[in-house]
Amino acid sequence: DSTLFDERWVDSIKITVRTFKEQQRKDSKGPYKFQRNTTQPLDTLTLGGYGNPVKPIGLICSSFRPSDDASTYSFLIPSNFFAVTSLRQAAELLRKLGKNESLAKDCLNLAEEVSSALKTYSTGNHPAHGKIYAFEVDGFGNQLFMDDANVPSLLSMPYLGSVATNDPVYANTRKFILSDSNPYFFKGNFAEGVGGPHVALDMIWPLSIIMRGLTSNNDFEIKNCLQMLIKSHGGTGFMHESFHKDDPKNFTRSWFAWANTIFGEFILQVQRNRPHILQQI
Repeated sequence: DSTLFDERWVDSIKITVRTFKEQQRKDSKGPYKFQRNTTQPLDTLTLGGYGNPVKPIGLICSSFRPSDDASTYSFLIPSNFFAVTSLRQAAELLRKLGKNESLAKDCLNLAEEVSSALKTYSTGNHPAHGKIYAFEVDGFGNQLFMDDANVPSLLSMPYLGSVATNDPVYANTRKFILSDSNPYFFKGNFAEGVGGPHVALDMIWPLSIIMRGLTSNNDFEIKNCLQMLIKSHGGTGFMHESFHKDDPKNFTRSWFAWANTIFGEFILQVQRNRPHILQQI
């Protein structure tokens, strides 16, 4: 239904491109800042509300992560990869609809600029896992090695169309994410998975287990993800925001639509592509 892609939609793409360019912070810090009184340091931004300094290198700043926690280094790598994919998709739609060729070119040019910067700045060498994608960088050479359960995440990049599952750097990164090298990977009596600083340590987010399954090509791993999710609902029948690695009844958010919805997508994908796994559960 192409009627959805009216002039308001075109205007939204223009605003998106403008905002992305502003947040490259080439000429200034841009119009966005955020600061408030709080007892939680991750609920606000340092240095007048702009966050820690970045060097303009072509990447786009994300002051906050998908978890709503403040970024340590504002160039959030999985979000920049997602921006590249989304800009290219927007350009494709604009051209198919014959809407605005100039805007389509702007989308593609920006996507190419960000993609080029990612090739230079998105990876680093980990002592145990070799060349991996960093979670955040600042352009000055500082890199943060971790992953968070919320999407876009490093784990989710194949799901978002950012990298291939067989990409060697992603493969190394995946091993890092799902190991004790990642400070937010937790393993307990009931499950293992990624959490983050948003709730607490030792709290696994079902979203990360679901995303692990959605990005896996391994039957055993997919089955294991399904079994962990079945054990994690704490008797409620729902996916939660997070649960304690040793006690699924200790959870946050009795109703978390994001996790419930993507859990349904996971089940449908398994049913479509690997129905034999569901028969083994």
